[in-house]
Amino acid sequence: MPEDKVSKADRIRQFQKVLEDNGIAGALLFHSRDIFYYTNTAQPSYLLIRPDECMLFVRRGYEIALKEAWLDAGQISSERNLDKIIQTMFPGPALPGEKIGAELDLLTIPHARAVNSALNGRKLVDVSPYILRQRMLKDGCEINSIRKACSSIHSGHLAAASVLSAGISELELAAAVENAQRIAGHEGCFFLRSTDFVMSRGPLASSDNLRCTSGTLFTLAGAGLSNAVPTGPSRRILEPSDLVLIDIPTCVEGYHADQSRMYAVGKAPSRAKDLSETLRELADHIIQFMRPGASIKDLVDDALFQAEKMGLKDSFMKFGNGSRAHFIGHGLGLEISEPPLLAASGDAMLLEGMILALELHVMESNGYTVKLEDTLNITKSGAELLTFSPRILIEV
Repeated sequence: MPEDKVSKADRIRQFQKVLEDNGIAGALLFHSRDIFYYTNTAQPSYLLIRPDECMLFVRRGYEIALKEAWLDAGQISSERNLDKIIQTMFPGPALPGEKIGAELDLLTIPHARAVNSALNGRKLVDVSPYILRQRMLKDGCEINSIRKACSSIHSGHLAAASVLSAGISELELAAAVENAQRIAGHEGCFFLRSTDFVMSRGPLASSDNLRCTSGTLFTLAGAGLSNAVPTGPSRRILEPSDLVLIDIPTCVEGYHADQSRMYAVGKAPSRAKDLSETLRELADHIIQFMRPGASIKDLVDDALFQAEKMGLKDSFMKFGNGSRAHFIGHGLGLEISEPPLLAASGDAMLLEGMILALELHVMESNGYTVKLEDTLNITKSGAELLTFSPRILIEV
């Protein structure tokens, strides 16, 4: 059996043990990212997993799923009737206290009613935390896909450096970046564990638009083209000495990479260059402590302490409305943001196999805004930088 297929089988076996350990009779999974994680197909399906068995019920695209899924053909069925699906895996009346898991964070009320009806008295419980905890640690195949996503991001950086100039719009610049990323393998979409996610293709902002923070994204978001999607590039025309933030992530083979870089149209103001260099030094300080066993809370507390020592107390992770981001990074994988969150309230620790985005910015109340974000792999010996575009304020 190929190594990657063994890895997928191990994922299902690990989840089956979690179900058994928590007294859950089985799980009904419907979220495409979770189904892809366990089966290697994203065709519309229900994946039912019991401690002793699993079956993929394909609602549409059965012939495709047969070719893609790393399950035996006997474990794949063409079926969309939820009552029949449940009866196949959980026949007869419910046993006393019998529990069935589902991704309750994504289950709508109408869908939940249908599921509850089909479960015939079985109790519905949430298994999303177990799935996300398992997905938090990446194997070699997943990390390889993320490396490809980082390479796609770098293609976008090269395009930005070649076309950025006074006289073009933010939108034109974003289109050039996105086109280069697509040619380099970017899927052209992003996934976030939310039922109403709005981001456009990714933040890009210049000049005063650097201070725009949309309520839909708690980050430097850009002004967007309209209030219908209030993030990303606008039609603002770039001018000499403008600072420009490009924070357009990529998704390759289902896995995401995240990178933010600052650019200047022509010569950058000296204060902006100093801020950018200070922010990079702060990021490097944090990265040296990002190793297995490190406490996330201690990591964030130290970042805030070091920022204050570097003279960034009033500007580090601040936004134009005076609020401050409560995190300095997040996990990456099948979704653009997933556990763990690098927040001061975090009670977890870093583990080998985590892929993290370290996301730092500085916004002066009456000055400049700069940002630096990189994708990192937590290895046995420390943090490995996966993004490799120059980590400086780039003058074009």
